[in-house]
Amino acid sequence: MKHLITCLFAIVALFGSCSPSSDTAVPSVPTGIESSSVTENSFIVTWKASSGAKSYDWKLEEGSDEKKSGSRTSPYVQIDGLEAGHSYLFAVRACNGEAVSAWSKSLSVTTSGSSQSDPTSLCVDSPLLLQLNSAPELGAQGFIKVFDSSDNQVDAINLADLETVSVRDDGQMIPKTRMTGTTTLNTFMDVVPCGPYWRVVHYTPLRLRSNALEIKLHSGVLDYGREYYVTMDAGFVKNHAGLAKGDWTFTTKAAPSSASGLNVNSDGSADFCTIPGALIHAASKGRNDNVVINVASGTYNEMPCLREKNNVSIRGANRETTVIAYANSEAYESGSGSSVDVKPTVGQAIDPKNSKNTGGRGVMLFENCDNLSFENLTMRNTFGSRDGQAEVIYFNSGNNTHRLTIENCALYSLQDTFLCKGRVWLHNSHIDGHCDYIWGYPELGLFEDCEIRSEYDGYIVQARTAQTAKGFVFLNCRLTAGEKASNNTVYLARANNHDNETAKTYDNVVFVNCRMSPVIRRTGWLDSPAPLPASPSATSGWREYGSMDLSGNALDLSGRSTFGKVLTAEEAVPYLTREAVMN
Repeated sequence: MKHLITCLFAIVALFGSCSPSSDTAVPSVPTGIESSSVTENSFIVTWKASSGAKSYDWKLEEGSDEKKSGSRTSPYVQIDGLEAGHSYLFAVRACNGEAVSAWSKSLSVTTSGSSQSDPTSLCVDSPLLLQLNSAPELGAQGFIKVFDSSDNQVDAINLADLETVSVRDDGQMIPKTRMTGTTTLNTFMDVVPCGPYWRVVHYTPLRLRSNALEIKLHSGVLDYGREYYVTMDAGFVKNHAGLAKGDWTFTTKAAPSSASGLNVNSDGSADFCTIPGALIHAASKGRNDNVVINVASGTYNEMPCLREKNNVSIRGANRETTVIAYANSEAYESGSGSSVDVKPTVGQAIDPKNSKNTGGRGVMLFENCDNLSFENLTMRNTFGSRDGQAEVIYFNSGNNTHRLTIENCALYSLQDTFLCKGRVWLHNSHIDGHCDYIWGYPELGLFEDCEIRSEYDGYIVQARTAQTAKGFVFLNCRLTAGEKASNNTVYLARANNHDNETAKTYDNVVFVNCRMSPVIRRTGWLDSPAPLPASPSATSGWREYGSMDLSGNALDLSGRSTFGKVLTAEEAVPYLTREAVMN
């Protein structure tokens, strides 16, 4: 600590030696932000000196609430008076008189210690861990059951349902038979609360650990601040005598004290251990109440959902280290997905009213959620095969007006990675796939400063927009290729088969000032089936402007398909800036 303070004073001395400048140019945005000396109630933040900066403004937020702020002449600050076990977001901007930079990217810092008065209590969504003397081996039958202190059963896992799943090498359990609306619910499926609705998904209730059995209870079955006990039939785990009442008890944490800021950490030190757990709590707030969910670094093997809840932000600690990952696909659950309005129970059909209705093949499902945002996250569908639709996210807007923002995130799958409706903005993000991996029905889908990476030969976009919609707009993006994608094998877009549609949709896609790898076909667009409209205009159909190679040299577009249009400079004006596109 003494050495660090000495270095910081050296930085102050260095800046003090600079002579004042009358230059009012906007200084650069601070970068290289790092935390150190983290205690239960304080930490230090340092950053790289910004070109042209005379001072720095900083702010500290918890959720959507600003907790502290200040101004510095040197690139560091020590922040005191914080609470133990709380996650904060720090941002800084550089100042040169009245000229100020944009705010930096937020740095998430979690103070040490526990935010709970009882550190032995569990999150309401925490997995249970049964410690054993040797590596566990599951038996053939029996139940694990959970009861509250009044002897009311709140959950059960029936080992007989293990017959309905296969176990992947990574321990995830997947259904042997594809789930549809008429599939009978069993205990190896989860009914996840999504606001006033429920999403039925396959899940992994049991994982074998070294000398332990991890038990993931069904979503929403535990309450805050309650005592529970677990029973287990003899033979559920081979050579185990089982558990009776009183052998294993636990208590759950009290409800989070903050109404607007929720913290997630899989190690049990935060308000919640899972993102679905935090979303269930967020949905209990008013529909338009602001909720920020801060997610610590870690891999979260789960399938989140939310319906009809607005103004929710999910912020990871770091794009590379905060990961949501699960394997799902059309092979496991049919359809793009929807929640159901009647909660099914074990032994009943998921949705007898609609045989096609399940929780869907995506990892994440968000329905009619306005002003939803993701930041600093990686989201993966780990299905891993090119043979099957497997979305990372389905953002479903019933009236096509709900807004979604994705900032500094990475989305990985192969077929149908990102499915959207509404008004969507992805910025400084990475989207990975090979077949129709950006698709849907948006009024506007703006991809700005993104990397669009094709892993194999295929098609990037399939648009199904309204005739007057702006559709998919790619602005200042880089179209790159994975190692298994050969040159001249990837189309910018292909059309839906319009002959099979009752209501015609349009192929409104435009690429503006994008840098394109040689993986993009010289014809650009797939000729068959023909798009709608077949003759593009300045405002509809397949279009591009300012296309370059990855080095920034203008591409020769003379070989492009006649179904595509190269815009003139005047025609491109409505697409040259974010403000113009989103107007």
